[in-house]
Amino acid sequence: MSTVHPMSPAEFTGALRSLARRYWGSHPFHQRMHAGELTEHELKLWAANRWYYQCVLPRKDAAIISNCPIPEIRRIWLDRIVYHDGAVEGEGGAERWLRLCAAVGLERTEVLDERHVAPGVRFAVDAYVTFARTKPWVEAVASGLTEMFAGHLMQQRVADVLANYSWISRADLAYFTNRIDKVSGEGKDTLDIVVRHCVTREQQEKAVSALSFKCDVLWSMLDAIERAAAKE
Repeated sequence: MSTVHPMSPAEFTGALRSLARRYWGSHPFHQRMHAGELTEHELKLWAANRWYYQCVLPRKDAAIISNCPIPEIRRIWLDRIVYHDGAVEGEGGAERWLRLCAAVGLERTEVLDERHVAPGVRFAVDAYVTFARTKPWVEAVASGLTEMFAGHLMQQRVADVLANYSWISRADLAYFTNRIDKVSGEGKDTLDIVVRHCVTREQQEKAVSALSFKCDVLWSMLDAIERAAAKE
């Protein structure tokens, strides 16, 4: 019986990076955003729905920690929860996202009560959290490798939003400007973890599938936001 050998680190990394074409930066809704073609209503729906994703990220990361038996990884991953939730109330990535929501014209209460969250967005995001809770920790970590594709897109988004939506200031985009350098570092660290701990061909293929699933989650979110905007 033939044995399927593991991919080399370079081959494995290449297989993961090849999914960049499926990242949500290529979605028509994001392309319209960068071109300055979204209405204020569409921007509001995007910000309010993306909030649902932002606010569950700490729960996703906590699920990874709870499933991971390696103290080194747990210590590294804990920083992500603190980053999003903030070390104290009123700080952190979630709070910076709420500032962006205010800049596009949303009241804080209507964001927090999730009245604008589309069913498709809720379903996709909840599926992502369930994935992190139920899959082996390294697969859940691999699903977050969309970080590899995010830094350049964030840089472009800041430039394009400032150029095309005059009522949004650089300060309002603190979520992105604060995250650009951090996400690039996280992407490298996450890739190192996945390559180091996925040593069999089966583990490697499951890691690629996990990243593919995450790309589907993000794409589905924008599909749902686009449909919700078309209905109103």
